Amino acid sequence: MKNKLLFILIFLFGSLAFAQNIPKVSSGSIKRIENFKSHFVVARNVDVWLPEGYRMDKKYNVVYMHDGQMLFDSTQTWNKKEWKADEVFSQLIREKKIEECIVVGIWNNGAERISEYFPNRIFNQLDEKTKAKLSEKYCNGKLANGDNYLKFVVTELKPYVDKNFSTKNDKDYTFMIGSSMGGLISIYAISEYPDIFGGVACMSTAWLSQIEPSYEIPTATFEYLKHNLASPMGHKIYMDYGTGESDKTFEMTQSFVDLIAKGKGFTENNYMSKVYDKAEHNEVAWSQRLNVPVEFLIAK
Repeated sequence: MKNKLLFILIFLFGSLAFAQNIPKVSSGSIKRIENFKSHFVVARNVDVWLPEGYRMDKKYNVVYMHDGQMLFDSTQTWNKKEWKADEVFSQLIREKKIEECIVVGIWNNGAERISEYFPNRIFNQLDEKTKAKLSEKYCNGKLANGDNYLKFVVTELKPYVDKNFSTKNDKDYTFMIGSSMGGLISIYAISEYPDIFGGVACMSTAWLSQIEPSYEIPTATFEYLKHNLASPMGHKIYMDYGTGESDKTFEMTQSFVDLIAKGKGFTENNYMSKVYDKAEHNEVAWSQRLNVPVEFLIAK
């Protein structure tokens, strides 16, 4: 129990000292952008995965993924687990199930991870006591900083990627994938920047219904999505959760989000919501089903 708690603390408040080497991948290659500087958030590494046969005279879809240090190489991650993103994307490309794409792995910033992945416009609806509790207990004393994190992605990182790699740079070919708090910031991203992102996958989204008073944060999320969720025209959204571990607490909140999406006009053609029996809240579980949202978003 003590070791497990230590691992959780490292992940939530932890350290970018882990995984300093370039990840080893089973296919394709990694190009690292070291210590990418930003006017909006603290600098961090960005690992760009290029598919086998990548060349500059061909244009590629781009998938931005959060928690970039957890995507490719379990020998370098804090919990020895990974998303197996290189394996999943490579297989789908080989089987011609998806368009060829580049994966941009954006490292989280350790101690400020939850703050950076927390949407400002949801946080700002909360009671002052709840804000203070969130800040102290989960955000390393910081307020929500999701707006600045997305400004970094949209106005600094994306232009750099489009300039230095061979990308299809408009909305229809630009996607975002995240889990847990990364899922929350992803649904926020497509809502705040509908002209930038054509689709998002939000896996095991952290609706934070366990934080007292219960359902204040989900209620604020519902209110935000009712008024701001991206239009179904030209957008795809994938959402899921498991029934194991902490994921099982997401059922009620996810069902309300599904209703909001349906009310906005999303259909099975552009909105997918799935439940995975006994799936837990970790990279192994996400790696085992990553192919589903990727194929849904980027199918040929």
